[in-house]
Amino acid sequence: MAAPSAAVMDSQSVRAAQTVSRATRGWDGGKKVQGRKRHIVVDTLGLLVAVLVTPASTQDRVAARSLLRRLRDTTGKRATLVWADGGYTGPLLDWARKTLDLVVENVQRPQVPYFTVLPRRWVVERSLAWITGHRRCVRDYERLPRHHEAMVRWSMIHITSRRLTQRQ
Repeated sequence: MAAPSAAVMDSQSVRAAQTVSRATRGWDGGKKVQGRKRHIVVDTLGLLVAVLVTPASTQDRVAARSLLRRLRDTTGKRATLVWADGGYTGPLLDWARKTLDLVVENVQRPQVPYFTVLPRRWVVERSLAWITGHRRCVRDYERLPRHHEAMVRWSMIHITSRRLTQRQ
């Protein structure tokens, strides 16, 4: 099985429908969203490697531990470098290096007054946009977080299969 040696991780807050229980949703104050947060790791092509769904109130650096464990379970020792945004800081960086033998490198936003594409980070942002393009992933309708994880995987399978079967 082929596995990537580098990956990119990020999260996205998604509004939850009424079918989602209150116990599994939360409030993301930064995005002003009541719902869940999907955390994903993609390879350098933007293909999904690992996904984790948590309440929206969960901080990125807290969920990253479980997400990085899933990455390690999927890729084995092959993955050695993970690029992430500024939300993944603090003791997470040392923990990942010591426990999982992963280097988490933060891609910082440059101090410019205009929009600029961030190196490496645009890959995961594009993947999140692809996932959001599927009707079942625009909003979280699933009762259980693992069901929404399955919907995210399903949408990436659909994206990948369409890319493979396109005529050139």
